[in-house]
Amino acid sequence: MDDRAEQNSSTGGRQPTGAESTGMDAAASTATGSATATSPTARALNRRVVALAASGAVGGFLFGFDSSVVNGAVDAIEQQFGLSAAATGFAIASALLGCALGSELAGRLADRFGRIPVMLLGAALFFISSIGSGFAFSGWDLTIWRIIGGVGIGIASVVAPAYIAEISPRKVRGRLASLQQLAIVFGIFAALLSDALFATAAGGASEPFWFGLEAWRWMFLACIVPSVVYGLLALRLPESPRFLVKQGKEEVARGVLAQIQPADEIDRSVREIHDSIANDKLSTRKGALRGPVLGLRPIVWIGILLSVFQQFVGINVIFYYSTTLWSAVGFDESNSLLISVLTSVTNIAVTFVAIALVDRVGRRPLLLAGSVGMTVALAVMAVAFGNAVTVDGALSLPGGWGPTALVAANVFVVAFGFSWGPLVWVLLGEIFPNSIRARALGLAAAAQWIANFLVTVTFPVLSDYSLVFTYGMYATFAALSFFFVLAKVPETNGMSLEQSETLFPPKGSAKRRATRAG
Repeated sequence: MDDRAEQNSSTGGRQPTGAESTGMDAAASTATGSATATSPTARALNRRVVALAASGAVGGFLFGFDSSVVNGAVDAIEQQFGLSAAATGFAIASALLGCALGSELAGRLADRFGRIPVMLLGAALFFISSIGSGFAFSGWDLTIWRIIGGVGIGIASVVAPAYIAEISPRKVRGRLASLQQLAIVFGIFAALLSDALFATAAGGASEPFWFGLEAWRWMFLACIVPSVVYGLLALRLPESPRFLVKQGKEEVARGVLAQIQPADEIDRSVREIHDSIANDKLSTRKGALRGPVLGLRPIVWIGILLSVFQQFVGINVIFYYSTTLWSAVGFDESNSLLISVLTSVTNIAVTFVAIALVDRVGRRPLLLAGSVGMTVALAVMAVAFGNAVTVDGALSLPGGWGPTALVAANVFVVAFGFSWGPLVWVLLGEIFPNSIRARALGLAAAAQWIANFLVTVTFPVLSDYSLVFTYGMYATFAALSFFFVLAKVPETNGMSLEQSETLFPPKGSAKRRATRAG
C-alpha cells in the first residue's frame, strides 16, 4: 500500500465478516486511522484488511476465553473433586502445558500445511476440550481435557499473529496486530461475565443449573460457542500470500494481495517476498533457528525473553485466580466475580489505548512506560497484602488496605494492558525474519505458555506461603523487564517485515553478500 493511501485510510462501513462485536468495529476504526480515504477502492481495501486481521484475531478470543473461564470454577472444582492447593493449581494450569505443545507444533504445521488449515485444527481441538471439560468426572479427567484444549489454544496463539502480520500494510501493522490482544481481552471479559452470570443464576458455581449440571460445568460448555465461530471464520479467510509464494503459488498470492493492496503495490510486495525467500536458501531450513547464543540466534532469544517477562509479572494471576483471591481477603463470591468482570472491562479499555498509540508512539516507549507502571502497582499490592490480618481463620484487609489493593490491581492491569499485553504479540509477529517467523514465533509462544504455567501452578502454594513475597517477586520481574527493553528490544515501528530482518543480521551475512556481489 502506498504512503498516500495508508495515510488517508478509513474503515468506511461495517466489517463484512462481523468478526466479534461492536467493540472490534471500534478497534478497526482506530486501527486504520480517521482520515478520509481518497477513493472508494482505497476504502474497500482498508475494510478488507481490517476484516481479515480481525477474523484472524478471533484465535486470541479463544485464548482469552479459555484462560479465564476457569476463574469462576476454581473453588467449585477444588471442593467437588477434593483437590489440594497444589493439585488445584496443576489442574488449572494444565491447559498451559497443552498450549506450550500446541505453540511449538504450530510453526511447523503452518509452514507445511498453511495458516488456515492450522487455524481449523485449533478450533476443532478447542471444541472437543469444551465438551470434555464440561462433563469431567474427576480432577485427572479434567486435566486431560484441559491439555487437549490447550494444544488448540497454543496453535491459535501462534498462527493468529503470524497471519495478521503477513496480511497487514506496514504502517498500520502494529495497530492491526494489536487486534490479537484486543480479542484476548474481549475473551477474558466474555469468560468472566459468563462465569458471573452462570454462578448468579444458579446461586453459586457449585449449584445445579440447566439439566441438573452444576454451574461450573456450564462455564466450560460455553466455550463451544467461540470455537465454532473461529472455525467458521477461518473457512472464509484467504491463505497468507507469503506462504503461497513459498509454495510456488504466486498467481494465487497475487490474487490475495489484490484484495488488500492497491494494484501498483502488488509487484513490489511479491518481489520483497521472493527476495526474502532467496535469502532463506543461504541456510538450511533445519538449522534456521540455530545461532551463537546458547544454540539460538539472538533475535530468537529476544522473542523468548519478551514472552517470559510478559508472564513473570503475574498478570494471569489476576485473571485466573482473582475471584479466589478477593474471596480470601474478605469479599463474598458475587462481589469477587463482579470485581473480576470490572477488571476485565478496564483491560479492554486500555487495549484500545494501545491500538491508538502503537504506530504513533512506537513499541519501545510503551513497553518502558508499562514496566514502570507495573513495578509500582505490584509493589503497592505487596505492601497492602503485608497488612492483611486473619479473622475467624480467613484473611482480611483492614481499613483502607482493601480499596488500596483493588486500585493497585487495576493500575497494574492498565499498565500491562497498554504495553506488554498487546505489544509483545505485535513484536513477535514483526521481529523474526520471514524464513523463521512461524517456527521462531512458535518457540517464543511455547516459552510464554511455559512461563504462564509456572506462574499459574505456583500461585496457590506461594499465596499460602506469603502474598507479600509473591507480589514482591512479580514486581521484581516487572522492574527487570524495563532494563531488558532498554538494552535489547529493537524498534520496528514503520518497517516492512522484510526490512525488520536487517535488525539482527546473521553473523557474516555482510561478507556473504559482498562475495555474491563480486
